[in-house]
Amino acid sequence: MLIVNKKLFIRGALLFVSFACVLASLFMPIWGSGENGLNEADDLFNRLSKGSSYFIPGVQKDLPTVEGKIVNVTVKVKEGDVKFIPRAVENMKKAGVDVSSTENTITYSGDLSKILTLAVQDADDMFKDNGQAVKDRYGVTEPDAEKLITKAWWIVLEGSIKPLQKQKLIAEAKIVGNVNKRALEPGYNFYKIPSKKVADSVLPLAGLLIFYVVYTMWYGYAIFDMFAGIGLSMSKSKVKKEV
Repeated sequence: MLIVNKKLFIRGALLFVSFACVLASLFMPIWGSGENGLNEADDLFNRLSKGSSYFIPGVQKDLPTVEGKIVNVTVKVKEGDVKFIPRAVENMKKAGVDVSSTENTITYSGDLSKILTLAVQDADDMFKDNGQAVKDRYGVTEPDAEKLITKAWWIVLEGSIKPLQKQKLIAEAKIVGNVNKRALEPGYNFYKIPSKKVADSVLPLAGLLIFYVVYTMWYGYAIFDMFAGIGLSMSKSKVKKEV
């Protein structure tokens, strides 16, 4: 390899080696609580996401609009989710509605507000990491039963949206969708993840963002200098003048 500018090449090589060393350290369990750097950063962003994802009070305010609304719905359950049917049936029974099932369907009839109120209550407990309250509510003791209950709620409500829309119950279908997206999904996804507000983590967040920018430029300058050191560089082409 022909090096036309040794100083540039050495500087680029040193930048690249140091970049690689930092990158390797990010995959080592030496950060924070003994996790690797990527997991620590991911954990911070998960905590911050949870701190800004508590939409349940807003969902609860919508529930009175469907109070006393009796619905009759048949949910077709996807093949991969049929194992949740027995749990979904028990959830519906707890909500005080009539429910029956086949190998791949759930049919229920009852007050929509009672169904959604119970589902949101479970979601709220999950979001607040109070899974034991969910277990106690249904009288179950199996490990991770609270997650099974929440997932079953999501499946049956997700499958209820289109049947409700076909019955011209558009407003009701929208509220069901909001319960899933803004209550059950955050409750399930953020379960047992501590919550943090952005205002309480300004310095770590700013540090990560600054590190990302600097680290990207670090790699860029390393490549740029090494290529320039072997005579490869970018320059504006000369404009040919017509005679």
